[in-house]
Amino acid sequence: MDYAYKFPVVRGKQAGREYFIAMVPLKMLSKIFPNEDEYVLPEYRAQRKLNEARIPVISRYITENRDSYVFSALAASIDGEYEFHESKDGMGTGVLEISMDARFLINDGQHRKAAILDAINEDVSLGNETISVVFYEDLGLARSQQIFTDLNKHAVKTSNSISELYDSRDELAVVNRTVVTNVGFLSEYTDKEKDNLGKFSSKLFTLNTFYMANKKIVGNMELADDAEEFMIRFWSVVSENILQWKELTNHEISKVDLRENYIVTQGVVIQSFGVIGSYFYKNRKEDMEKYLMNLKKIDWKRSASQWKLRVIRADGKIIPSNRAINLTAIEIKKEIGLGLTDEEKIKEKQFINSINV
Repeated sequence: MDYAYKFPVVRGKQAGREYFIAMVPLKMLSKIFPNEDEYVLPEYRAQRKLNEARIPVISRYITENRDSYVFSALAASIDGEYEFHESKDGMGTGVLEISMDARFLINDGQHRKAAILDAINEDVSLGNETISVVFYEDLGLARSQQIFTDLNKHAVKTSNSISELYDSRDELAVVNRTVVTNVGFLSEYTDKEKDNLGKFSSKLFTLNTFYMANKKIVGNMELADDAEEFMIRFWSVVSENILQWKELTNHEISKVDLRENYIVTQGVVIQSFGVIGSYFYKNRKEDMEKYLMNLKKIDWKRSASQWKLRVIRADGKIIPSNRAINLTAIEIKKEIGLGLTDEEKIKEKQFINSINV
């Protein structure tokens, strides 16, 4: 038998079946994993169809983090003959020889593979680096589809909050963590792992909510050297002037009451503060403290008429949309004495016309 591939591997066993782990040079991926499977009907494929939009995102991750990118193993089935030659130490290491007629079917990792090949086109030196590949014996299409299902069925996507908590490459994520940590009320009541909080959660906000709000503050601008200092000051002044937050700190109101009867812990409203913060971020000469002191005068009750259909539906539920964020920010601007931009005046007029129809 002619063998086209020889991989140094470690042999393992799961569910009574052998599998092998090899370190495969990235430049070999195009040779051993063909793409023709992508165009077959779903029921005849070993996994989902390639999503082309994901490839440049992952590829850019590699090239922009050339010295620190990391990938988990690919999983593949060997459809063909192979032999494992164990080394003399008998510790499960050896050489896996695979027939030149064999086919390799990716069970997990097709987007990683495609992105790696795309990245190699930009940086050929990547070709000499390796990725671990777990090889299983192919036992037919049904088994390959089951492997794909088993590998992905119990995978849980990390929350945005915990991703931002651990991300050291995203400059805004790093600044956001520092801001939340350094503003007392936010630090105490922000959950740094979850994206969704239960009715009786001990926290009021998520880290991701403040990330999105701070993203609105800086917009498309690069972070200024004093961006972190500005955000700490901004959120400190905001927290000092929300009466219900003060009442919670003084045990005059419960978290449940605050969540159910007021809007000032809602993500939409926190992001609308980000819109307000953006104005002061761009206009540093304005007396931010003077304007934000007027937050104390705002009626934040869900039942307050100014929020109806702006951020509160007719049934009393929050409207989770970008339009609601902007309309809420407009109302806050009006109530604290800030002028509206021409664009905001148009949006406000359209809103007033829509509710008066």
